[in-house]
Amino acid sequence: MKPPILQRSIPDDGVLNILGRLPVKSVIRFRCVSKSWDSSITTPYFISTHLNHNNNNNNNNKGSHDNGYVIHMPSHPSFWWSPNNRPVCTVAFDCTFDRISEVKIPFDFYSKPAQLVGSCNGLLCLTDFGSVNVNVIYLWNPCIRKFKKLPRTCLGKLENVTLGFAYHSENNDYKVVRISSTPPSTKALKVYTLSSDSWRRVGVELTTDVTFGYGKFILPVPLVCGALHWLARIREDGRSELIMAFDVDSERFSKLALPDCLIKANNCERFLASFKGKLTFITFGYNEQPGFPSQYSVWVMKEYGVVDSWNKLCVVSFQRIACFFGFTEYGSLLVFYCNELVEGPELKFVLVYTEILREKKDPDIQHPSYVATFMESLILLDGANVASY
Repeated sequence: MKPPILQRSIPDDGVLNILGRLPVKSVIRFRCVSKSWDSSITTPYFISTHLNHNNNNNNNNKGSHDNGYVIHMPSHPSFWWSPNNRPVCTVAFDCTFDRISEVKIPFDFYSKPAQLVGSCNGLLCLTDFGSVNVNVIYLWNPCIRKFKKLPRTCLGKLENVTLGFAYHSENNDYKVVRISSTPPSTKALKVYTLSSDSWRRVGVELTTDVTFGYGKFILPVPLVCGALHWLARIREDGRSELIMAFDVDSERFSKLALPDCLIKANNCERFLASFKGKLTFITFGYNEQPGFPSQYSVWVMKEYGVVDSWNKLCVVSFQRIACFFGFTEYGSLLVFYCNELVEGPELKFVLVYTEILREKKDPDIQHPSYVATFMESLILLDGANVASY
C-alpha cells in the first residue's frame, strides 16, 4: 500500500503542523492513516500544540458569531434520566445559543442529578450531586468520547463539601480541588492532579474560621487569573462575607473583599462568576419599582486583587422573578423566568446584553441548566485508566 500523498510530499514536522490546526474530529480520523501518525497525535506535545492553536484562534476571533461554544446540561432532578435514558448535554454557539449537537453522558451516578463542577479546555468535571461525601467524580471529554472516574478521596463524612476544577498552567495539568468544613474548626482540603491520578492533602492556613460556599443555587466555581473563587462567611458572626481565592499554581489561599457598599447589604442571593475573564460579583434583590419585581446588580473587579477596582457594571430589572445561572463568554446574562401556574411551572429562558440591557432571542434551552464555556480539544487522549465509549 502506497503511503498517502501528504505523507510523501511534506516533511513530518509540516504534517504535524497541519494536523495541529484541524478540528478534533478530523485529527481523530487521521490516527488511522498509519502507526506513526497515531503515535505522533497521541503525544502530550501534540495535544498541547493542538490546544494552543485552538486557544489562539479563539482569542483572535472574539467578535465572530461562530467562535466560541457553551455546553449546558439539566440541573433539576425531574429533567434527568429515566431507567432507559441518560441525560443529554447540549453544545451550542456562545453568542447565539443556537444548538450544534447533543451528547449523552456516558456514565452513571448513584443519585441524580449530577453537578457540572467546571469546564477547562474541553474537559468537563462532573460529580454526584446527591452523594454525602461527593466522592463520585468524573472527567469527561465528549469530543473524543473518553472519560475517567477519579479515585475516592478517603476523607470520610464531612460537611459543606464544595468542588472546583481548574487548569494548572505552570505544569500543563488539571486539578480538582475539594474543600470540606466539619464543625467546629477543622478544615480538610484535598487536591487531585490528572498527571498523578491521585489525591493529596494540602495544608490550609486561615486566620479566621470560614464556611465555603453558600446560597440557594449551585453554580460552577469561577476560575479567574489562575485562582478558584468561593463566597465565604466568617463563622464568628455568620454574616461577615468575603471571597476566598485558591491559587491553583501555589496552592495557597488569599482573601478578597467585596465592594464596600455591599459588605453589609442584605441581599437575597449572591453569586460569583467570570465576566469576560474578570471576577464578577452579582447580587439579586427585590425591586420596589412597579412592574419590575426583581433585579440583578453586576459588579466587576477591573484590576484583579485590587478592592478599589470593583465597578458596578449594570443593574438589570425584570418584569418577573428571574433566576441567574451564568454569563456567556461574550458577556450576556443568562436567566430564566419561572411563573407558577395552575397547570405547572412555565419556564422562559432569555439572554440579556449587559452593555445595552436588552433581551436577545430566546436561547434553545427547555429546563434549568448548568452552563459552562466549551471548546474542542484532545485532552485525555493520552491518559491512563481512561475509558472509551
